[in-house]
Amino acid sequence: MADFDAIIIGGGHNGLVTAGYLARAGARVLVLEKRGVVGGASVTEEPWPGFKISTFGYAAGLLRPQVVEDLELKRFGYRPILCDPQGFSPFPDGRSLTFWLDEEKTQQEIARFSTRDAAAYPKYLAWWDSVLDQIEPILLAPPVPLGEMLGSWTGGDPQVLLKELFLQSAADLLDGWFECEELKGVLASSSIIGTFAGPRTPGTAYILAHNNVGILDGHRRIWGLAQGGMGGITQAMARSAAQHGAQILTGDGVREILLQGGRVAGVTTDSGAVHRAPIVVSSLDLKQTFLRLLPETAVDEGFRTRVRKIRSEGACLKFNAALDRLPHYTAAADSSRLAGALDIAPSVDYLEHAFDEAKYGRFSTRPYIDIYHQSVLDPSVAPPGKHTMTCFVEYAPTRLRNREWDEVRAEVAETVLATLEEYAPDIRQVVRAWQVVTPQDIERDLGMTGGNIDQGDITPDQLFSFRPIPGWTSYRTPVPGLYLCGCATHPGGGVLGAPGHNAAQVILADRAGGSAAAAAASHS
Repeated sequence: MADFDAIIIGGGHNGLVTAGYLARAGARVLVLEKRGVVGGASVTEEPWPGFKISTFGYAAGLLRPQVVEDLELKRFGYRPILCDPQGFSPFPDGRSLTFWLDEEKTQQEIARFSTRDAAAYPKYLAWWDSVLDQIEPILLAPPVPLGEMLGSWTGGDPQVLLKELFLQSAADLLDGWFECEELKGVLASSSIIGTFAGPRTPGTAYILAHNNVGILDGHRRIWGLAQGGMGGITQAMARSAAQHGAQILTGDGVREILLQGGRVAGVTTDSGAVHRAPIVVSSLDLKQTFLRLLPETAVDEGFRTRVRKIRSEGACLKFNAALDRLPHYTAAADSSRLAGALDIAPSVDYLEHAFDEAKYGRFSTRPYIDIYHQSVLDPSVAPPGKHTMTCFVEYAPTRLRNREWDEVRAEVAETVLATLEEYAPDIRQVVRAWQVVTPQDIERDLGMTGGNIDQGDITPDQLFSFRPIPGWTSYRTPVPGLYLCGCATHPGGGVLGAPGHNAAQVILADRAGGSAAAAAASHS
């Protein structure tokens, strides 16, 4: 007899979203998380007394408003923080660009570099709004074939959209709008986040769209923070799911998915416990799910080969630090400029050169760095008078040439500090403690193959009806009763909650029709 109606493998944000929806529908749900805390890549930890750090993921804003509303996340403690300014970018010559929520103020900033670009900026944002009008409605539903999706778009020629969004590089797209290298460098940085590609790589234009879908407090195209760190999001999700009966067990990961008569029957955990259920939902990527947790005979070799070919290359690492005080950035007039992201991305060429090194197995000697001092807006994450710093750093390839990541932590820290020192000369004096989280750590601790934070590159050939594998885009799998809910599925990475939402709707529909096995057989 089944112990549960559904078992969720992994307590990351998508697993918790799926659990929340299923539990609200009355299903008996068990969530199994191998780490001692739920949240996956969205956790808050305290590596040093009093300093609360978003160890892996670090910025909020992409989480879909419908998920927040449906799961009542604010009732359960989620407190979003809207950043203003959104971003501040210092340049080597001492100048800087600040991006405010007030677009006119941002125009004034851009005008100091180019009056032509300042005039183009509102038109650029309006164009993105027209693109997002097409993208946002398809985030919370299984994907349709790409040709059908483009054919249904309004407000523009589908062929032009195909070229601009899916075939061009971010650099090509931005060259069509702007002349200022500093502005293009900062904007292009959103096209490479977590992706093993440079801004001149074809297809990176769409990644700009993927990272532009943030909505917070009625504002569009934005980023923010979660009070208390990213764990504030997933702890609220866990409380919401538990309120409706979901059981969440930490410290015991899944070792094997059990099959009976060719369909799912439950799981065995690392501790040897056996939990039975007719539905198992994996929030892990496909390589972990099909190549590690299932026996080789569970699916045909052709499917396993396609899984092996999914590109899942690491691109980033984290440098987190406890600070005695805020560093002095020479280009910042005051600390209010540090309320949002601080980007070290002085030009497209700078970003492309950083990628050039990574292509040959080296950590970038002059990396792209996205910095947040969350303590500026959220004093709860640091002791009185102290501050936090979390740095997202690219590029960090999965495999280093002739080295192991565990051997080079001190060298990585030196490179990050040396880069920051060009913009904040006192950085070494204010850092009291630091940690480096490498792609190897991300794979080892979170089970993300290759340290890829999106569970597979989010380039156009691995998105929409190509994600995770053509023909299997409906969150079902070839194994009856086994579903996928992680960011390896549509619409991809980031803390959107959309994959978890979509998987839950498919599972509930299958349960209502009593046809999970039939649905898996007719997966298209």
